[in-house]
Amino acid sequence: MKIGFGAPVSGAWATPENLAGFAARAEQAGYASLWSFQRLLVPEGSAMEPVYRSVLDPYAVLAFAAACTSSIRLGTAIVNLPFVSPAYLAKQAASLDVLSGGRHDVGLGIGWMPEEFAATGASMARRGARTQEYVTVLRNLWTQGISEFSGEFYSVPRSRVAPKPVQPGGPPVLLGGMAWPALERIGRIADGWLTSSRTDLSRIGEGIGVIHEAAAAAGRDPAALRIICRGVVRAGAEVQAADGGGRLLLSGSFDQIREDTAWLSERGVTEIFYDLNWDPQVGAPDIDPVAAAARASEILDALAPGAPVAGA
Repeated sequence: MKIGFGAPVSGAWATPENLAGFAARAEQAGYASLWSFQRLLVPEGSAMEPVYRSVLDPYAVLAFAAACTSSIRLGTAIVNLPFVSPAYLAKQAASLDVLSGGRHDVGLGIGWMPEEFAATGASMARRGARTQEYVTVLRNLWTQGISEFSGEFYSVPRSRVAPKPVQPGGPPVLLGGMAWPALERIGRIADGWLTSSRTDLSRIGEGIGVIHEAAAAAGRDPAALRIICRGVVRAGAEVQAADGGGRLLLSGSFDQIREDTAWLSERGVTEIFYDLNWDPQVGAPDIDPVAAAARASEILDALAPGAPVAGA
């Protein structure tokens, strides 16, 4: 299993110094990938988690990280596709792929917060149907010398779009989603699945099964699809599931977290990235930034690929 790391995107540790430092350290420590995520706003009076209160733009983060690294992959997990046209995102993604030397993974979602849709002028209607067309436009713009597209939701006049991505065919397109239709869509059209912070990891095998069945039915190789888990790490004390289902995976000691990672690999997860932005001692906006960085540094080192295991 490949192991990645969540970039300093949210809260107290999301500073230029930490972004540069943690990106470089993750690469040096053997992490395979670095990930950002998107949150445009938090409605006034909302009880949303601290992680969402102050969040850097995902493409700005990855462009900054690209300049501080040379080999680690750079992914969005995720950008909500209804908020921006496919032509605009195709240009962003191709530019990052060029500037990073072909290291970009495009993770997309359909969004869920009405206030964000209102603020961007986007429609919540038929988001699933839009997704397939959106992905088609992206790949058209990345691969065709002269692009042209006319669909139900999107149109691209006959035109040339350059520069093209470094990666043949363009960056891999990964989709989020937890509902059955979303999982089936991933199997049909995407290069892989990105789980969310709310995914019940104890049942992840069920979702993987749906994706693989849909891929096979579409004549695709299920084994070729990437299954990428956002690892919401809660290092230290064990955290119990709200439904009384026992310890949440990826909580507890470092050894327990590593054991959980191995268990996820056995269920079909091909990649995981440890995302500390969801740790309130790291990703909350109103905590001591020095203490946040110190805790994140300890966890990065302890969970790094190849790090020594206690008692080994």
